[in-house]
This record gives sequence, C-alpha cells and structure tokens, in this order.
Amino acid sequence: MPRRLHLTRIDRYIGTQLSVALLLVTLGFVALIWLTQSLRFIQIIVAHGLSPLVFIRLTSLLVPSFIATILPITSFIVVLFVYGRLSGDRELTIMRGIGLSDLSLARPALGVAAGAVLLGYALTLGVVPACLGAFRDYQYEIRNQIAAFLLEPGVFTPVTGQITVYVQARGPDDALRGILIEDGRDPNAPATILARTGRLIVNPDGPVVELENGSREQIDPKTGQLDVLSFKSNILSLAQPAKLGGRDYVDASEASLPALLHPSPELRPDERGKWLVEAQRRLTAPLSTLSYTLVGLVAVLGGAFRRYGGILRPAAAVAVVTVLVALGLGVSNLAARDVRLLPLIWAVTLLPGLWAAYLLARQGAPRA
Repeated sequence: MPRRLHLTRIDRYIGTQLSVALLLVTLGFVALIWLTQSLRFIQIIVAHGLSPLVFIRLTSLLVPSFIATILPITSFIVVLFVYGRLSGDRELTIMRGIGLSDLSLARPALGVAAGAVLLGYALTLGVVPACLGAFRDYQYEIRNQIAAFLLEPGVFTPVTGQITVYVQARGPDDALRGILIEDGRDPNAPATILARTGRLIVNPDGPVVELENGSREQIDPKTGQLDVLSFKSNILSLAQPAKLGGRDYVDASEASLPALLHPSPELRPDERGKWLVEAQRRLTAPLSTLSYTLVGLVAVLGGAFRRYGGILRPAAAVAVVTVLVALGLGVSNLAARDVRLLPLIWAVTLLPGLWAAYLLARQGAPRA
C-alpha cells in the first residue's frame, strides 16, 4: 500500500507539471503562429475598413489547425523540459531511490501523451476540417464584400482576376451610372459590356450588377467580326470563381475522412493521391505525439545518472525528432505521387515510437 500510494502521488505530481506545461507551451506556440499568419490579413482588413471582429473571426478559424500541427512537437518539448528539471533538481534520483523504474517514471508522460493523442484525433477528424471549410466560406464572403466596396467612381477597379469595372458615378443605394465592364472570364472570347445605369447588389453568394440600357461587345473567335448585343436589362455576377474559393469547391483539407479514403473518380490522379495522403495523415499525425514523447523519455530518463549526459542525450533527441518531422513531410510528398508508398507514412510514424518503447523498457527494472 505505501508504495502504491507513492506511485499515485508521484504520477499526480509529474502529470500535473506536464499538463500545465503542455497547455502553456502549446498556447505560446499557437499565439506565435497566429501572429505570423495573421499579418497577411491585417493589411486587407485595415485597407478596406472592415471591422476588427472580422479579423478575429477569420483568423480564429485557423487556430484548431495550428494546435493539431504543433501538439506532437510541444508534447516532446514539455517532456524534455519537465523531466530535465526533475533530473537537475535530483528529484528523479530520489524517486529511483524508493524503487521506481523508468517505466513507472514514464507513466505520467505516457498518460498525458495519450490524452494529447485523443485531442489530436478530435481535431484532425472533426474540428479542423469544419473550421477550414468555415474559413474558406467566410474568406469568400469577405472577398466579395471587398469587391463591392472597391467600386469607386472614375477608377478602373479589378474586381477579380478576370473582371475590371469602371463606373462614372455611384449614388445612394448603390445606384451606378456610366458603367464599363471588361469581362475576360472566357479567355477565347473576352467581352466589353457598356450600360447607362445599373445597381450593385451584394448577395451571400457574391455581388451582382443589374445593368440597364446597355450593350455587350464581343469579337467572334471564328469570324473575327465584332458582335454587338443590345439589352434593356441584364445581370452580371462579380463573385469570385469557385476554384478560387467558391462554396461548391471542396479542398482535401476540408473533406471528411470517408471522402478522403474514397476520393471521387472525377479527380485527377495527382489530386487523388493528395486526398489519400491527407487521409493517412489524419490517421497517423496524432500518433506521432506518442512516438515523440517516447523518444523524449528515452533521452531524459536514460541519461539521468550520466554525469555528462544531461545535454547530449536531449540534444540527440531533438535531432532525431527534427529528422522524423522532415522525413514525414518527404514521405507524404512521395506518397502523393505514388500511392503505393502510403504504408511508409505509417512506418515513419509508428516505428520510432516502438523502438523508443523497447529502449525505455530495457533501461532499468524496478529497484528494490
């Protein structure tokens, strides 16, 4: 009973330090990444006078993906830091003196890592795809709103990459006068649209212009002659095309796991490979948290009694994890080109952790 009580208290003592440190370090890294990634949105928000709430909502949708990405790294860092401090303060020496083995000392870290793995799966399989889809939709809305705000009288305004709009005057209720539109969405048959009056309407699917008393001028690609079509009323959409962020387009990062495992036959072979790699990445990425934690435990616990091993072993562990991260990225790129290499993604994720667990089990038996 006394030893079991000691184990419970020690597990709680180490586990609390690991959990608090993991929370703080993860929040710190997320804040840093959020700050660097959000700089590209600040200029758009400030330049067009959008609300700060738009900026906060837009960038906050990226936070779950940041957490899912850095959680394995922060778990590894926390293990090195907490166990390194315990070793420096000779607390590990005392714990070993009462008969605890390396496996017993590693148990709190493995418990925290298991919780991080479950959190990782919740993020990668559900939260992150949903947030990235919402991010794309919201970004699409913002771009279309900006496209409407940018229409200034007397200025040629590139609304999208293919449409340029000029208005002579803009009145109340978004009434327009003297409208000229260069529509290059069909590269084989660009058109020039002229209208005396019109009105700008902002819909959830993007801005549209109601044109009145105008004409559409277009060069016939077959005959080379100018075709002029007059109209009393016409509606032209100024929304972003779907492939640039429309609502009907689904990226691999936003798709569900079943859709990734069974990609549409309409996808190109290279796109199909990306979807399959994304599916394997979601299934394996959380497990890398456990592998990196085991690598860190082998380093800090194995060198506890080595006089000059306090820095060398953690430094070697950092190098190993750095190589594993780079190797994982390289294998994913190769597997996207050749789906027969998909098992390598699992091998790079699981084998280092299994080898580290084997080394940890060999490092010492319980001391009487």
